[in-house]
Amino acid sequence: MDFALSEEQTMLVEMVRKFVANEMIPHEEMVERTDEVPADLRAELTGKAVDLGIYACNMPEDLGGGGLDDFDTMLVEKELGRTAMALADCCWRPSNVLMACTGAQRERYLLPAIRAERKDCIAMTEPDAGSDVRGMKATAVRDGDDWIINGTKHFISGADVSDFIILFVSTGEEETPRGIKKRITAFLVDSDTPGVEVRRGYHAACHRGHHNCIINMDNARVSNNQILGEEGKGFEVANEWLYATRVVVAAMCCARSERALDIALNWAAQRKQFGQVIGKFQGVSFQLADMEVDVRMSNLVFLETAWKLQQGTMTDQDAAVAKLFCSEACGRVADQAIQVVGGMGLMADLPLERIWRDARVDRIWEGTSEIQRHIISRAMLRPLGA
Repeated sequence: MDFALSEEQTMLVEMVRKFVANEMIPHEEMVERTDEVPADLRAELTGKAVDLGIYACNMPEDLGGGGLDDFDTMLVEKELGRTAMALADCCWRPSNVLMACTGAQRERYLLPAIRAERKDCIAMTEPDAGSDVRGMKATAVRDGDDWIINGTKHFISGADVSDFIILFVSTGEEETPRGIKKRITAFLVDSDTPGVEVRRGYHAACHRGHHNCIINMDNARVSNNQILGEEGKGFEVANEWLYATRVVVAAMCCARSERALDIALNWAAQRKQFGQVIGKFQGVSFQLADMEVDVRMSNLVFLETAWKLQQGTMTDQDAAVAKLFCSEACGRVADQAIQVVGGMGLMADLPLERIWRDARVDRIWEGTSEIQRHIISRAMLRPLGA
């Protein structure tokens, strides 16, 4: 098995890594301190990403996107994961679910998103419906050729800087072999639609500048033409196009783990106590070794899963394994890196405390660690009839 990247892939990784190091990382301290990415900086970084050809790199080339395949897109996701998410999002990868757009939807939503003219966000989660997505209470009721939407979404990432929302709501109920279930439908909703209110959400411990938002809908009227896919088939749309989000989390976690280890390793090689560098003390050297194992294993499971994604053979179990291991390993590495560095590791002068805080949510969003374990164990038991 050849684990080597091609010459083109190596050049891609180096280009994105250089872009992150030179254009994004210098702004991290400001974003952490202010909890904002200024509009002019966002526009500047977005413009540079467009010029480099890595904005909308996941979208087909014939539509104006970067045309990268799934594996190469994941390489980009990993490199962008080295910096704060709020800055990485300036090099946006529009949601793949927009590929389900048809007819006039393509000109109104898909193509402007690819051209960096409009930005999307996805709204599923509700105050009373997190992992239980079918428990959502937001509804859309038919009114002639329109739909009237009511309800609340929360924890919606980046809604405050988005121009439209890929909104999942209930449009009724249906009888299934497992009982009555809600019909979930996806809508394309412009953020400035009357009756739609987007506001800043809760103050979070992690991902400063990348805001979670609350979206309130009070008799918001949208056209039947704004349904993405078919009525009642929202989950089918999501399952077809949102298959890679857990691998994206794994990619970002790999990058953060590597950065945390680099900081700890350099500190251990330079910091002296009791007449020698602290890396020579077994208590520190063993922690470095454990971090190296976690980083290496994270990269292996991530690359294998990204390769399967590209081959079209990735299963839900594969994605769950990658997300579970890489996210939990990142938490361990960040914590150990702070232990190696000591008190300075908790100071804002180093990015470790940010990486440590940011790593915590990775075990929650895109499916909690417990949900991932359920997916994995279910896939193991089913062939045995259990």
